[in-house]
Amino acid sequence: MRLLLVEDDPRTADYIVRGLTEAGHVCDLLRDGHDGLFAATRNAYDVIVADRMVPGLDGLSMIKAVRAAGIRTPAIFLTSIGGVDDRVEGLEAGGDDYLVKPFAFSELLARINALGRRPAAQEQKTALRVADLEMDLIQRRVTRRGQPIDLQPREFSLLEVLMRGEGRVITRTMLLERVWDFHFDPKTSVVETHISRLRAKVDRPFDVPLIHTVRNTGYSLHVPA
Repeated sequence: MRLLLVEDDPRTADYIVRGLTEAGHVCDLLRDGHDGLFAATRNAYDVIVADRMVPGLDGLSMIKAVRAAGIRTPAIFLTSIGGVDDRVEGLEAGGDDYLVKPFAFSELLARINALGRRPAAQEQKTALRVADLEMDLIQRRVTRRGQPIDLQPREFSLLEVLMRGEGRVITRTMLLERVWDFHFDPKTSVVETHISRLRAKVDRPFDVPLIHTVRNTGYSLHVPA
């Protein structure tokens, strides 16, 4: 999974990042709530872990802003503020879980894994739309400007991941996990090959490209500025 950690204490942050990396996760570390909000609204994460007391924008306000932006990524508050009212406040602000410091890393990891297995709210959608590109998840049909686009099953899944993350950077690792269920790098160009085929069907017949390469990172589906 790709995780976002917003934690300003160096020792705690390094400890968590090291443990998550050893557990096979990719973790982006930020130490300021404003930076955390920017990252959460720009990139696609599986789980957000946020301390409540971080500089710039506190964790509570950050998660509220994330939810106000329509992002339903599961979030865990990791904080030394542990009163009952504080926990309730965190959950009502949009948090999905609340863990009080000091904590056992094994418990944090278990909670992250549990949230990562939980279906996201957006998974309940039956249709996706970006500009003039539409996807019917029930009928498994894709159209652009009303014209049907014939996709192979893997191409459909790839486009679905990109459309669900509209405007965000979807890394190659995330695509390997979500489309091919690979939890390792197969050392092949399978992602690049399928992206090329998808572009030939979704972009090339039309004058506005929607699938964009983010150099050395991955891909993003959005209407160009």
